Amino acid sequence: MERRELLKMIAVLTGGAVIGGEVFLSGCKTAAKKDAGFSTENIAMLDEVGETIIPTTNTPGAKAAKIGDFMKTMVTDCYTQAEQDAFTKGIGQLDDASEKANGKSFMESTPEQRHSLLVALEKEAKEFNGKKNDSEKSARESSKTGGKDFTAAPVHYYTMMKQLTLFGYFTSKPGATQALRNVPVPGKYIGDLPYKKGDKAFG
Repeated sequence: MERRELLKMIAVLTGGAVIGGEVFLSGCKTAAKKDAGFSTENIAMLDEVGETIIPTTNTPGAKAAKIGDFMKTMVTDCYTQAEQDAFTKGIGQLDDASEKANGKSFMESTPEQRHSLLVALEKEAKEFNGKKNDSEKSARESSKTGGKDFTAAPVHYYTMMKQLTLFGYFTSKPGATQALRNVPVPGKYIGDLPYKKGDKAFG
């Protein structure tokens, strides 16, 4: 699966453009600080967030793709300063949400509690992003350059985490070769490949 097509798919699944998507395609170099403040504990927690989004089944989950390290690299190298700040602040906010919902940290929560929390955050993120887009619409439209000089505020932190989980997993070796059907390049062209319901997409 080409990265451009994957980014389009993720945008549909998360309800908005992939943060840093254009940078992922052209090469990641931003003017933001290069130490985004990730700790070993942060990375371990992001591994578990990713694993809750894409759990291990008959194929490896997000943790097998070292999704926490992937998020650290992408946020540090590809996000703007404002996006970095929103993401790293969001790690603490997610833990606070877990304490409020379950009386314990995300890492101490059961898989079922983690899943329920992320379902609630998905709804919260959708509402947050919708209100943000509505409030910024008039400012973007009134811009003298047609919105080219307008800088949107970062989306909800959970949207970033989910986007990076999907992007990191399906571009990783476990995701591309085991979760998807892998055909080594160059391969051959088959114009009428048979398909049956439930077949995996090609990696």
